Amino acid sequence: MDKKKRNTEITQNVNCNIRQDTDPYISDDNARIRQFAIEGTVTEIREYGSGHINRTKRVETVQHGQRRQYIFQQINTQVFQDVDRLMENITNVTAYLREKIAAQGGDPSREALQVIPTKDGKSYYRDADAGCYRMYPFITDAISLDAVEKPQDFYESAVAFGNFQALLSEYPVETLHETIPDFHHTAKRFQTFCQAVEADACGRAAQVQPEIAFLMERESEMGVLVKLFEQKELPLRVTHNDTKLNNVLMDRKTGKGLCVIDLDTVMPGLSLYDFGDAVRFGANTAAEDATDTAGVSLDLELYRQYVAGYLKGCQGMLTQNERELLPVGAKLMTLECGMRFLTDYLCGDVYFRIHRKQQNLDRCRTQFALAADMERKWEEMQEMISRCSL
Repeated sequence: MDKKKRNTEITQNVNCNIRQDTDPYISDDNARIRQFAIEGTVTEIREYGSGHINRTKRVETVQHGQRRQYIFQQINTQVFQDVDRLMENITNVTAYLREKIAAQGGDPSREALQVIPTKDGKSYYRDADAGCYRMYPFITDAISLDAVEKPQDFYESAVAFGNFQALLSEYPVETLHETIPDFHHTAKRFQTFCQAVEADACGRAAQVQPEIAFLMERESEMGVLVKLFEQKELPLRVTHNDTKLNNVLMDRKTGKGLCVIDLDTVMPGLSLYDFGDAVRFGANTAAEDATDTAGVSLDLELYRQYVAGYLKGCQGMLTQNERELLPVGAKLMTLECGMRFLTDYLCGDVYFRIHRKQQNLDRCRTQFALAADMERKWEEMQEMISRCSL
């Protein structure tokens, strides 16, 4: 598959001064933005990014001839229903990161997000319609990549996510809220899947018997990481839980990983979840919703690059168990994701957005094909961990 790098900025441009009186939505946004402690007059609002959860815009202001840029987001309150806890997590984690980065001689204004308070000191603004909004300074001279163009891209994202782990290794993880409870509790996800099979609400189970059997044959693997955690053989970490390539800003000039973004799912978890989800997403040779699984495989070179970058970024803070179980994290997150797609397909495509019929089924089949390829390459995956750990 030809994966091309692109900046996720969408070029739609809205000039507030021109359209403020004719476009009520833009006028409303302008009023909401003025609730935040920012400088200058809003001169421009642009749709921004490729995210599917929150609505994001880039805002430009001018004061005394000086231009400033900000990110303005409407929080999806259907997904994140407790916005107070969500923003408490983000505010505390970003403040901690900024202190750590500054202490290490870094630039916190470019290497960490900063929550801009409202004029009355709150972390977000809730309007009369119960819409919830937040703002961050826009990080300039940085890009977000939707796909791996070259192995170095993947390596740099791994260093950034590993460094994220290292910076937060002493953070009081018990103070974080679970924004989505049991998000990566794969054993509970499996129970939900079994219930969906039994209910067969849409009469689709008969046509996906091979996929159902694939999961049933691997039932014993579903609870392995949860069990190790319960036995205190794996430590609880601050985890990102959405470690896609495009959630790392890259420095436009150097190509280095600069800042980890999209912190809505930051909560207590296992480092193996973050590692595994990144490999699942970035080291697949095919698109996530490929209609032909013949092209699906684990790119071992990209996998090696991610292992090396992640371990470098972690700076030795992972335990021996965590390092040795990194391949397990990759496979389990792939199985879990495929299981979630299949569950949603059985339930009538009610959670994951689809753009064509059977897209969730294609997504499921792609994940299962990737997991099967990991099984074929298991010894190589483990060997790469051993070599990179030396």
